[in-house]
Amino acid sequence: MIKISVFSEEKAWSKKFKNTDIFFKEICKAFPKKYKFPNKKVAFSLLLSNNKNIKKLNKNFRNKNKSTDILSFPLNKKKKFSKNTYLGDIIISYNYLNKPKSQDLESFKQKTIKIFIHGFLHLLGFNHIKNKDYFKMLREENFIYKHVKSKIN
Repeated sequence: MIKISVFSEEKAWSKKFKNTDIFFKEICKAFPKKYKFPNKKVAFSLLLSNNKNIKKLNKNFRNKNKSTDILSFPLNKKKKFSKNTYLGDIIISYNYLNKPKSQDLESFKQKTIKIFIHGFLHLLGFNHIKNKDYFKMLREENFIYKHVKSKIN
């Protein structure tokens, strides 16, 4: 079972989603079975942020002085799932996803789901440093996204 704690420091998120907490919990509920971790309690936090604040975090923790769409901070490199496992933290920038500003709500929603899945996989230890890892991660992202898409909307 996945427990996600959603926090927001950017008011604009509420313009797109009536209840961000419910939106992200529904995505997690729609994950394929292997990512729902039956018989375990897996938790992580999600901070809905903006370019200004994500840039600060990116500078402080990754030494990159620029904003980005998402940051993931896994608690551990190796995933050993016990009965209770805290995965880490995800931060998503509203401004980064809201480009172009003329995009419709459905496009914003799909981008948000995709980037959320991407961040979740980083918490599980996936990365895209090497080409083979990139394709492995992309395959998993697409697998989860198709599963979620078939259950949401």
